Amino acid sequence: MFFYLSKKIAIPNNVKLKCVSWNKDQGFIACGGEDGLLKVLKLETQTDDTKLRGLAAPSNLSMNQTLEGHSGCVQVVTWNEQYQKLTSSDQNGLIIVWMLYKGSWYEEMINNRNKSIRSMSWNSDGQKICIVYEDGAVIVGSVDGNRIWGKDLKSVQLCHVAWSADSKILLFGMANGEIHIYDNQGNFIMKMKLNCLVNVTGAISIAGIHWYHGTEGYVEPDCPCLAICFDNGRCQIMRHETDQNPVLIDTGMFVVGIQWNHIGSVLAVAGSQKVFMQDKDVNTVQFYTPFGEHLGTLKVPGKQMSGLSWEGGGLKIALAVDSFIYFANIRPNYKWGYCSNTVVYAYTRPDRPEYCVVFWDTKNNEKYVKYVKSLISITTCGDFCILATKADENHPQEENEMETFGAMFVLVLCNSIGTPLDPKYIDIVPLFVAMTKTHVIAASKEAFYIWQYRVAKKLTALEINQITRSRKEGRERIYHVDDTPSGAMEGMFDYSKAIQGTRDPICAITASDKILIVGRESGTIQRYSLPNVGLVQKFSLDCRAYQLSLNCNSSRLAIIDISGILTFFDLDARGTDSTGQQVIGELLKLERKDVWDMKWAKDNPDLFAMMEKTRMYVFRNLDPEEPIQTSGYICNFEDLEIKSVLLDEILKNPEHPNKDYLINFEIRSLRDSRALIEKVGIEDASQFIEDNPHPRLWRLLAEAALQKLDLYTAEQAFVRCKDYQGIKFVKRLGNLQSDSMKQAEVVTYFGRFEEAERMYLDMDRRDLAIGLRMKLGDWFRVLQLLKTGSGDADDSLLEQAHNAIGDYFADRQKWLNAVQYYVQGRNQERLAECYYMLEDYEGLENLASSLPENHKLLPEIAQMFVRVGMCEQAVTAFLKCNQPKAAVDTCVHLNQWNKAVELATNHSMKEIGSLLARYASHLLEKNKILDAIELYRKANYFFDAAKLMFKIADEEAKKRTKPLRVKKLYVLSALLIEQYHEQMKNAQRGKVKGKSSEATSALAGLLEEEVLSTTSRFTDNAWRGAEAYHFFILAQRQLYEGYVDTALKTALHLRDYEDIIPAVEIYSLLALCACASRAFGTCSKAFIKLESLDTLNAEQKQQYEDLALEIFTKHTPKDNRKSELDSLLEGGEGKLPTCVATGSPITEYQFWMCSVCKHCVLAQEISNYNFCPLCHSSVG
Repeated sequence: MFFYLSKKIAIPNNVKLKCVSWNKDQGFIACGGEDGLLKVLKLETQTDDTKLRGLAAPSNLSMNQTLEGHSGCVQVVTWNEQYQKLTSSDQNGLIIVWMLYKGSWYEEMINNRNKSIRSMSWNSDGQKICIVYEDGAVIVGSVDGNRIWGKDLKSVQLCHVAWSADSKILLFGMANGEIHIYDNQGNFIMKMKLNCLVNVTGAISIAGIHWYHGTEGYVEPDCPCLAICFDNGRCQIMRHETDQNPVLIDTGMFVVGIQWNHIGSVLAVAGSQKVFMQDKDVNTVQFYTPFGEHLGTLKVPGKQMSGLSWEGGGLKIALAVDSFIYFANIRPNYKWGYCSNTVVYAYTRPDRPEYCVVFWDTKNNEKYVKYVKSLISITTCGDFCILATKADENHPQEENEMETFGAMFVLVLCNSIGTPLDPKYIDIVPLFVAMTKTHVIAASKEAFYIWQYRVAKKLTALEINQITRSRKEGRERIYHVDDTPSGAMEGMFDYSKAIQGTRDPICAITASDKILIVGRESGTIQRYSLPNVGLVQKFSLDCRAYQLSLNCNSSRLAIIDISGILTFFDLDARGTDSTGQQVIGELLKLERKDVWDMKWAKDNPDLFAMMEKTRMYVFRNLDPEEPIQTSGYICNFEDLEIKSVLLDEILKNPEHPNKDYLINFEIRSLRDSRALIEKVGIEDASQFIEDNPHPRLWRLLAEAALQKLDLYTAEQAFVRCKDYQGIKFVKRLGNLQSDSMKQAEVVTYFGRFEEAERMYLDMDRRDLAIGLRMKLGDWFRVLQLLKTGSGDADDSLLEQAHNAIGDYFADRQKWLNAVQYYVQGRNQERLAECYYMLEDYEGLENLASSLPENHKLLPEIAQMFVRVGMCEQAVTAFLKCNQPKAAVDTCVHLNQWNKAVELATNHSMKEIGSLLARYASHLLEKNKILDAIELYRKANYFFDAAKLMFKIADEEAKKRTKPLRVKKLYVLSALLIEQYHEQMKNAQRGKVKGKSSEATSALAGLLEEEVLSTTSRFTDNAWRGAEAYHFFILAQRQLYEGYVDTALKTALHLRDYEDIIPAVEIYSLLALCACASRAFGTCSKAFIKLESLDTLNAEQKQQYEDLALEIFTKHTPKDNRKSELDSLLEGGEGKLPTCVATGSPITEYQFWMCSVCKHCVLAQEISNYNFCPLCHSSVG
């Protein structure tokens, strides 16, 4: 950070100043002094020139108003930025609030207590003011002049007051140096612990209290922000008012005032310092970070400094000294860098704890934002940048970083859009970071760490392994600054050694591809070789380096010391010292003061640019050219052009960087050559360039010669600047006949395409104009040219143009526009893609049907259909390109097994059966039996499906669950069997087509089926299970509804189904029905059967016997009414069909029979049903 005095304003009549305050928002400066002096000034920068933005712009007083009203010495002036008010008070206790009206300041309110006021402070939102009087009175008032509360603090003398950021706490500074903490209602909380006053004796007073309110965010989370300083120079910076462990500073000077800058990153401490060997004091301002690191010292002329105030942007500071206001310019240490056309800069925001790092690509004006916690620095080189940060405590590093587990810092290698490529965890503080094309060097005060980074183009597995092992192979090494490494690869990686202290700490480093330079606080400069680190030499200078910089061939070193003096050291010069010994390296004669930035040219070891105050100088061989007014930071210096960036302006609005803030300066030789070419001519210019050769100048000459079609000179010049393309271009020009053609080619070469096109069209060479536009990829214009020309346009060209425009829209994902052009360009591949992206499957289907068979696009389209689950369309497409196998696979993939089986049989594929079986067994393994049944059913394998279904039904029946569910399962199984019968008949019919009648074919089908299914019990009588449960449920329903006779008839049927329903249940139900209908004979038979069952244990049998005894002692076991149906039930001549609706036998000759399950219902009953009572198929 550098500072220099830039302006001085004298107060008339030598009135001594007491205080100064700079309004952070509107830029007004108020200063108060003796005899009631109060002035408001404003510095305005009037300039239209973009290059003269910021500090470089001349500043004049645009306002200089004296405010009348005070008589005594004005002691305090303070601004309320939110409400544009100024509050001033004098030693007599008069307070005046001033407001701005039509460009002038007027009194708004007055208050007088006739007691001297020591301090006033507005809170952070400008709503309240706290005023403290010498005699201990405290008043808190609102912005509109109302008193909120007042209090007399007994027997204390007050001299300072400060609000906390949330306006909940007030700090009162006492005359005896104590600080008391109160709440915002004036209640005492506690005394503040002042660690900085340990071992201090004698009377002290408070020089200043300033609490930064976080309005622009914090430098890092939990950053110290409350600064308290005493007149003896002791200072403490606290994180909050009760911080037990504040940052302590001894400034070693007599302090009159302190103030934070606008973002709380720099604390300025103003006062005076005793000078060694002299009796007078020197006015100085010391600058510190919130962590107590000293940033620099500014010496100020004059006798007695009385106050200081920062400008709102932190780029200037105003100092009240005697009867003058001095202005100093500040050159902040921005965290920034420049890599491959990208400016990288960081800033803080009030709404986020992290740093916001912006990668601003100045070529395309695009920006990429990245949030980084606890950023320390940004270093750039080539196309890459290194962000040095503190490690996040919560995130442990990767496993392979175990050697440095608990590393405190990270170096992140990023590309120019902020993508992190490689993080390295290290244990030393990266206070200084330097970067070359191959190495990153980070140094703490004692040691430096070297990492040979590599950027992965494509890493093979082998290389990745090498990287994880790389620690041991010496790609990272660490050295202590007091070691003398020999340069052999003894890359130690031992942090314990690196953290030993040193008497002479590192203060700056720089590196080139060949050497590394380390500067130390004593002025010693150590030179190491790279890439093998060996200490080559030590030089000693009599300054403490702040910034070091090597030129492009590492022959000279530029040194800027902490006071801004630039000197140069020639590393290669050989001379003899006073003793006659040969020495290497000498200090050059050049020395410049107030320098805050410098850059060597990348392509010339003697050229460099430097910033001195608000001027940029370019030096060639240590001779300066005339300066340029600017305050930009130098990004880059090559090709005789300097690129500079106005960071001050960018950081005023960091979210919207403006191209105007990037400035290119041409150096003199380039300007001169250009002037010579324009004014004098090519010959003289080439002579001048001959004397001052540089590739850039030769290129300038070549371009000028081309414009004049002086091909000989152009070729010579291209040769001199090694531009092979240029040479070839000149050769090609030489082969052209007409000058107008040459002219058009040259215009094209310079990128003036509109002009070139016009020239071609004037020559009536539309083909060349089209060719030019095609080369440029401007297909819209190609299309225009093709359509406007007379005569037919070339069809293939038209198609090409349409397709290219289609591509243009497709690349931007405007699929609808793309479709129109692809249709005209007959580009089926891209059309398919567009339809797919648009989800226009109809269009895709039409496209597929319009393609010829076996077209190479069909499989792709089919795949698209597969991806969205459109089986039918996919199959059609696959079949059209003759890939039945793929079609079947698709059906299988989409679970369309019936289609799959159908296709497989049509195309006589054998493997579908095995596929099915495999899939089914997979489902069965997972116990998804129903899925397997569904699978078989879809694939028309009804027999297998029925087998599984029966299995489920039997299991359910065993579980004794709801009989209705079991019946449904049996019905399902039976229906599958019926479908299987049907299938067999049809297959047979197909086989014997034309041979004989249908009856024989059906018979043959049944015979074949018979052969297949002899083993199974259920194909013959598939409906038995369903019937059993049907009658079981029917009997119970009839019984409960009170039709006891019919219930008994139905129950009697169940005797045939003992194999399906357990006998206990059947005979229990029969006994119940019989008993209910008073048919005790039947009931008795049922009991006999129950008592003889093997499945029952003795206890159960006993219960049945007891019950039988009870019933049959009351009723004789005879059926009361001999039913006329008995004979039928007993048997007789063959079984009668049973009505499934009522359970009664059918004796009439007319009855209804179900077409599906072939069961019968009485004719008079069927009219009550819409569906068959057994199988639930609809009554036809």
